[in-house]
Amino acid sequence: MKKPMITRATGLGHPEGPCVLDDGRVVYANSYASEIGVWDPKTGKQGAYAFVGGGPNACMLGSDGAIYSTQYAKIGAWIAPVQRPSSIQRTWPDGRVEVLVTHADGVAFDGPNDLCFAPDGRLWFTDSGDWDPANKPHKGRIVVVEKDGTAKIVEELDHVYPNGLVVEADGSVVWVESYTLRVIRRRPDGSKKVIHTLPEGHIPDGLKIDINGDLWITTVASGGVDWLGADGTHKGFLEVGGTILNCCFAPGGRLFCCDMGPFDVSGAAMSGRLVEVDLGVEGLPHWRGAIA
Repeated sequence: MKKPMITRATGLGHPEGPCVLDDGRVVYANSYASEIGVWDPKTGKQGAYAFVGGGPNACMLGSDGAIYSTQYAKIGAWIAPVQRPSSIQRTWPDGRVEVLVTHADGVAFDGPNDLCFAPDGRLWFTDSGDWDPANKPHKGRIVVVEKDGTAKIVEELDHVYPNGLVVEADGSVVWVESYTLRVIRRRPDGSKKVIHTLPEGHIPDGLKIDINGDLWITTVASGGVDWLGADGTHKGFLEVGGTILNCCFAPGGRLFCCDMGPFDVSGAAMSGRLVEVDLGVEGLPHWRGAIA
């Protein structure tokens, strides 16, 4: 499937986990720059929203107007010049940055990856650990943060590298596993089901949901986005090009995709780009929440 698209920003390094703000700007985790990056559609300019240290991995706007982000202590062999603990951070519009949560049930995070607010205002995220398909150093976790900041481990997973995550309208949580290529749904009653397994070469990374309940999964090295129905049926593949890490919906049926460019775990190429796709499908409005 091909759709009209345009490159909005280039030279971004390792852009990940984008989110559209209420004023139309797109923020993203610029991991190797240790910052939250921003692109402004009114001016066409890109730059830094805030320096956060470490290796941020995904962004989500909260009901308090702040940007919540996942934070890695390191990304593979790369170690940030300015260290931050593996955590959930909050960045305010004035540039203030707070480390909010570093542990769940007394256990330190290995490497928070993607995050999403639920309809009830709680914050869910995947704790993936280090990316290392050969040695698989960390087991994965699905974690929820209550409004008071208390974090709980909801699912203790195997060495599957849970990655992109969304929360559906009924409170079900869906995540993808990069090592197994599986898409998992967890119902509010705790029951789980594998709803799809992606083909070889389609390593899932980011995940978003549209207004129809369909799932859009950015698949690293496939050059695009896999489209699944709510029941897990494969409905199509969106060709974007590049190495697509994550995506987000914007008003007007648009989809913003973060492309890291040629695969370079050192971040030295700094060649990532932000691509806007005229998808013609509206995204499910983001749930909002805040942590006290």
